[in-house]
Amino acid sequence: MNAMDFENISAEAFRQYQKDHRERDYLLVDVRQPEEYITGHIPGSKLVPLDDLESNLGDLPLEK
Repeated sequence: MNAMDFENISAEAFRQYQKDHRERDYLLVDVRQPEEYITGHIPGSKLVPLDDLESNLGDLPLEK
């Protein structure tokens, strides 16, 4: 898995995606720092700080 396997979308596009899909069918990765995540995040998102993303790719479900 590499950066090309991820999709970046706008906030508006994500809101529409959320309406059209169930939360269990996708994975939203929040790459901010823990302090930022604690102050507010999208429910259901998984915190994986950007500096740790590459080393944690194996822990992310590939089917989502």
